[in-house]
Amino acid sequence: MKITKIHAKSVELKLIEPFVTAALTRTHQSTVLVKVETDEGVFGIGESVATRHIVGETIDSILASLKELEIQLIGINPLNIELIHSIMDKYLVYNSGAKAGIDIALYDIKGKIMNAPLYKVLGGFRNTLETDVTISIDSIDNMVSSALKSVNKGFKELKIKIGLDPKKDIEAIKRIREAVGSDVSLKADANQGYSITDAIIVLNEILKYDIILTEQPVPYWDINGMAQIRSKTNMPVVTDEAVHNHYDAMKYIKSDACDMVNIKLMKSAGIFKAEKINAVCEASNIRCMVGCMVESRVAIAAGAHFAASKKNIIETDLDAFLLTEELPYLSGGFTNKNGNITLLESPGLGLEVEF
Repeated sequence: MKITKIHAKSVELKLIEPFVTAALTRTHQSTVLVKVETDEGVFGIGESVATRHIVGETIDSILASLKELEIQLIGINPLNIELIHSIMDKYLVYNSGAKAGIDIALYDIKGKIMNAPLYKVLGGFRNTLETDVTISIDSIDNMVSSALKSVNKGFKELKIKIGLDPKKDIEAIKRIREAVGSDVSLKADANQGYSITDAIIVLNEILKYDIILTEQPVPYWDINGMAQIRSKTNMPVVTDEAVHNHYDAMKYIKSDACDMVNIKLMKSAGIFKAEKINAVCEASNIRCMVGCMVESRVAIAAGAHFAASKKNIIETDLDAFLLTEELPYLSGGFTNKNGNITLLESPGLGLEVEF
């Protein structure tokens, strides 16, 4: 079996409501669907999300990277995934989103060849998981209203975006906890928005509202700041934007700078290196969560299959398909009921797509 063609299709994902974080505000998200074809008629579907504020890629850079990588990969067996990553990394530094699109498609092919759903190919720990749903930054009243709507729909986990205004953030979390009651799990995500001092104050204050973790309170480059925050709070601190590969994960672990690592396929160049991050963390007794960008059902399905396959992954933030208008020519992969994701038993990612 050999790779014969890599197709790329750029699409716009429209958010149902504006998505506001400490990093930026979005009403839509550009992404690229990727199709890897083979000489035996088996093909795989992947996705490359343009997240310039995290991995520095745009739609144009992704499309150009995919075109150049296609030239390097034609004629190679798609099951030689480590070889393919070696070639991609040698030819292009960074460009993790573009590489993730190819990687996800390769694993889709692998599952189809093995006639097994991808979560079983990757480890098969479980076939269900529960995702949180994100409450973006807004007026406090609107954040409370959004939280209540999600809970009334049956969601049991909420992730609250913070990081712009410490006093307002504390009050928003207080009000949300009072509104949703004690049975709902609450997480916080500052998206690098705080100073060290503000982070310590906020994290210690919101502990009283049973926040189970807070993601990336300070900028990605401030590993010492993360370690300092962690030493001065009992709040579990999760690193996200700072960890793109297993080398980054090891640096954070050795620096005592995190309690958990958030793995995202667009940061890790796909599943191949995501497995390495999880393995490094597991060997260090550090648990993982799997998160997402604003992405389509393709990347969400890939993230869900990966998350479900591993015992060490205990938290999931895979709610993008709930926040965007879904593409009409894309379905399958998983079912969802109030944040309870069940993976399909179809081979590979289990997606139905017109491409």
